[in-house]
Amino acid sequence: MPSGKGSKLLRYVEHRLRVTLSDSRVITGTFLAFDKHLNLVLSDSEEFRTLRSSASGGRNRANVVEERQEKRHLGLIILRGENVVSLAVEGPPPPSATGRMGMPPGGPGMSVGAGRGIANMNMGGGPPPVGGGVAPVGLGAAPVHGVGGAGRGVMG
Repeated sequence: MPSGKGSKLLRYVEHRLRVTLSDSRVITGTFLAFDKHLNLVLSDSEEFRTLRSSASGGRNRANVVEERQEKRHLGLIILRGENVVSLAVEGPPPPSATGRMGMPPGGPGMSVGAGRGIANMNMGGGPPPVGGGVAPVGLGAAPVHGVGGAGRGVMG
């Protein structure tokens, strides 16, 4: 089994991650996907920025730096891998029996093989009807004249 960065990150899909960016912003969100450039897709994400402002009380007093944190809801985002400085897991994926993004496992419908282009009369997924049903026109028990077999001049 390969032990590259991809296989390690794959363990954390659907976990809550805290991503620190190169401009000191912190983004938290549900980790959905990544690629070879470490571009990240996060859903339900929020951005946290620390804003610093200096306030002076007078001439001789030292400057006081005030910090406040600003929060913004972003939703579904793609983060460029070049800007990612660090990743931290905030929490496990939510316990859910329905699987990813509220969908049941395997998609919304049921897949039924149709066979070689023949219309499948049994789309319910149950056993085929007794007797095999009725064959489509041209595909009955007898061969159709001029279809298949050797050419006219060959069999003489």
